[in-house]
Amino acid sequence: MPATASGGARPEELTARLAATGPAPGAGCGGSGAGVGAGGAEAEHERVRALREIKNQIIGNRTKKLLYLRLGAVPAVVAALAEAGASPAALVQAAAAVGSFACGVDDGARAVLAAGAVGHLTRLLTHPDEKVVDASARALRMIYQSRLAPKFDVNNGKNMDFVLSLLNSENENVTELAATIISHSCENSSEQLSLCSAGVPQKLVSLFGGSMNLRDACLDSVTAVIRNNREAASRFASTDRGKGFHSVLGLIHDRSPRTRLLACLCLIALGDASPCHFQDKQIKTKLIMVLLELVEEPGDVGDEAPLALTTLIKDSLELQKQALTTNAVEKLSNHLLANSLETKRAVTILLALSELCSKLEESRSQLMSVEVSTLILEALKHDWADIRIAACSCLKNISRSPKRYCEIYVFSSLIHHDPIRSFQIYHSPIDLISSQVAALGAICNIAVNLTPRKSLLLHSGVVSQLVHLSKSMDPTLRLKSVWALRNLMFLLCPKDKDFIIKELTLSTLSSLICDSEHFVQEQTLALVHNLVDGYVDSANYVIGEDGMVIDAISRQLNNASSLGVCIQGMFVLANIAAGNESNKEAVMNILLPHRADNIKPSFVVNFLQSKDKQLRVATLWCLLNLIYPKCEASSGRIVRLQNAGVILQVKSMINDPCLDCKLRVRMVLEHCVDNADDCFM
Repeated sequence: MPATASGGARPEELTARLAATGPAPGAGCGGSGAGVGAGGAEAEHERVRALREIKNQIIGNRTKKLLYLRLGAVPAVVAALAEAGASPAALVQAAAAVGSFACGVDDGARAVLAAGAVGHLTRLLTHPDEKVVDASARALRMIYQSRLAPKFDVNNGKNMDFVLSLLNSENENVTELAATIISHSCENSSEQLSLCSAGVPQKLVSLFGGSMNLRDACLDSVTAVIRNNREAASRFASTDRGKGFHSVLGLIHDRSPRTRLLACLCLIALGDASPCHFQDKQIKTKLIMVLLELVEEPGDVGDEAPLALTTLIKDSLELQKQALTTNAVEKLSNHLLANSLETKRAVTILLALSELCSKLEESRSQLMSVEVSTLILEALKHDWADIRIAACSCLKNISRSPKRYCEIYVFSSLIHHDPIRSFQIYHSPIDLISSQVAALGAICNIAVNLTPRKSLLLHSGVVSQLVHLSKSMDPTLRLKSVWALRNLMFLLCPKDKDFIIKELTLSTLSSLICDSEHFVQEQTLALVHNLVDGYVDSANYVIGEDGMVIDAISRQLNNASSLGVCIQGMFVLANIAAGNESNKEAVMNILLPHRADNIKPSFVVNFLQSKDKQLRVATLWCLLNLIYPKCEASSGRIVRLQNAGVILQVKSMINDPCLDCKLRVRMVLEHCVDNADDCFM
């Protein structure tokens, strides 16, 4: 005998019972349920009971939802919505069950969409029974909260009319559905402007006086309409003398924490899209204070508030200073220390602290208490990738500090807490590229600030991991790992430079110079630049070993693949040209190779004609080092440069607009005079 208590029946039994009920005998048309005859009353009653029990079992129970999905219950539930003669009670229970299946479970949303629930629920919005309309609107709202739900093209006239009809409904569940559809579907500027032209933002603001759920849905919808759209944001802020703007502003003082957060997010979106309408410093300071208060709230509000703060202050020195005056670093640090790292809130707080430390020394200083630094180190070793990424981001920005306290902090972090495990670059239990990229970003900054103690870092195993990642198939990992090696190479002693090159190998170095990505090529040449800088013997790595490295550089300069590659390549050649005669000749043969045809002009002339002053300066430095000091060999190189038209181009730059270029031009010409007869000039 079927169980009667809610949740008492097994899912297999309930699914079978629902499928067995089928269409109600004697069902009529029109969807009012009036056509259910006496013979079908018992079957209809059984169906309602089955639907109610399924609904009660799956609400808030992910495991039960997945079980019912495997049993194929969703099509049977949706079939109840499709039946013209279904009773209002069956429709209400079926709609509630459909909404629950779609809420929070992607497979549930897929099943509901595949069964055609959206069309049936949309039709039921005009049902004569108000309870059916409410249930259908709530179910559709849950469906449209899923990222898998279809987008609603509001540029289509019929769709726009439909959305407007929902917004103008007297039923709050229906108007809340309209706001949810707008938030879900409004993705591009044309849709945003279409909604503005239809007066949708003003209508949404007029609904702020409704229930808390409706108000929150409308706030979210207004944010979607104005986000990243200057014109839409400007219209919203200026229409009706700023009525909409002031209405949103007033809601940052609302009693509901969720409403306050959504109002803050709306104002942040407005400020990003149209800064001219959001210049009041007092309002910005108030937003910071409200968001810091919201961090203390339980649930999603407290989790999301630090992210909103991060968005507000991102890349803004002014707002980061404002946040500093509100003790933002101290408050967030205290909250981080008082709670577990196992939470989403710890991630968002670390990201907010990272942004707070991105520009201000004082913020970095406040963050570097012993307790917080220890917690960040623990986060670096956490199994959860998100917390590691956030911790790496935080450490990367702390490491921007040139102050000694930063160096001491980073040094203790690495040396006393095992750098291999701390950064988990590729021995990570969750080997995610995003986690690796975050770790590499931190190491890039740390490598610059650890100059006096790099040897300890080099021999910790980090170099071998960086070399491993420089061979990755992912271009971002190659870029970041080479960048980190470049920073490690900066101002190293000869012995440590030799160590890195032996780990990297010249073959890998040559391959990276010719990488498919220009940014990787540029950073690799910058790495070579740091290798040969101040260490004369290191030039042997570049011009020796059958010349594989110098040949790779030559190919890139002749191809002139990108401006950055050309600049870094010329700085490498300039450093090598500062060495002995064999070094100078090796560079000379790159600039002016001995060819039988001599048809193709040297790339040097093109570089001297470049609009980029940095490339012109690098090229002039290279020429200057080639012809200095005065000697017979230098005179020979001047003759070759003259014959190739290089000196003529240098002469034409005597009045270069860049003062640095002008100085190098005069130095080159003076050395030419010193090395040649007067008739040469």
